[in-house]
Amino acid sequence: MYGKTSTVIDSTTPYKNLNASCKQLFALKAAKGCSFDDIAKAIGRDEVWTAALFYGQASCTEDDIKALAKYFEADLSLISPLAHINEVNINRGNLGPMPPTDPVIYRLYEGIMVYGYPIKAIIHEKFGDGIMSLIDCKVHVDKKPDPKGDRVLLTFDGKFLPYIKW
Repeated sequence: MYGKTSTVIDSTTPYKNLNASCKQLFALKAAKGCSFDDIAKAIGRDEVWTAALFYGQASCTEDDIKALAKYFEADLSLISPLAHINEVNINRGNLGPMPPTDPVIYRLYEGIMVYGYPIKAIIHEKFGDGIMSLIDCKVHVDKKPDPKGDRVLLTFDGKFLPYIKW
């Protein structure tokens, strides 16, 4: 099925820092031939959050671990080490070189480099002096049909956090 290709991430860059549990998740995903959306629906999470878990960028609950084991029909011991990826030892943002060399990641990086200050200015005009939270944030990726070629629609739905004055 188009768009559902699943591969196992190897131990080379830019993912050489993935822990063994994450690599095991990718192996299970590849063996099942499923998408992040399939997994997310099965475990009751969002597809972007689920993908972030596979890359070691999100922490999960015991219920998430059980749901993953059930979905993959895997021994719980293969997945239970994910419980050790928690708020204390999670390694967010450490997935590769800067600037990125992967074309998709680089284009996202480039988008922030080109439009970051304009977006910041508009946020300040509309909300005031503050930031958009990426902690209290939902991210969605959608496919938007277009006569000139399908378009990628990215949504970052983050809470506004005003700077305090003291």
